[in-house]
Amino acid sequence: MRRKFRIVAALGLFGLTVGLGLGLARDVLYPQFTPEKGSFDKPAGKLGTAPDRPWSVTTVAAAVDGKALPAKVTTLVGEVVDYSCYLQVGKHGAKHRDCGQKCLKNGQPIGLLTKEGKLYLLMEEEHDPRRDGGTNFREAAIEHMAYVMEITGTLSEVDGQRALYVTGFVKK
Repeated sequence: MRRKFRIVAALGLFGLTVGLGLGLARDVLYPQFTPEKGSFDKPAGKLGTAPDRPWSVTTVAAAVDGKALPAKVTTLVGEVVDYSCYLQVGKHGAKHRDCGQKCLKNGQPIGLLTKEGKLYLLMEEEHDPRRDGGTNFREAAIEHMAYVMEITGTLSEVDGQRALYVTGFVKK
C-alpha cells in the first residue's frame, strides 16, 4: 500500500512539474543576457499609440464577416527580441543585438519578452498597410532591438498564442 502511495505521489509531482513547465512562463531564459538599454522598471522609450478601439478599420474589413476576434488595447514592458532566436536557442540581450537586427532585417518575427518570461509576437495592427508594405514598425523594432521598451497596441490571445498588434506606424 505504501509503495502504491509513493508511486501515485511521484507521478502527481511529475505531472505538476511538467504542467508548470509547459503551461506557464517561468522566467526569462538566460537572465545573464541583459538588455542593451532600459530596464523593466525604467524602459528606454515607448513604441506604439493607444488606438480608440482595439482594431483598425482595415483589420475589421479584412475579418471574417467583418468581425475581428476579441482583443484589448494594452501596454506592455519588455525587451525587443528576435522571436525565432529566443524560441530556438534562448538568445536575447545586448550580446545578441547585432544578430537579432540582421534576423529582423531578413524577415524573422519580432518579439517582446517581459520580465515574467512571457513572449509576445509583435506586428503592425493595420491590416492593409501591413500586407501592402505601408508601415515602418519593423524599422523601429530593428532600431530598438535588445532595448527594454514600453509598447502599446492591441493584445490578442488565441490558443495560448499571444500577439501585440502595434499601432501608429503607418507610413505617411
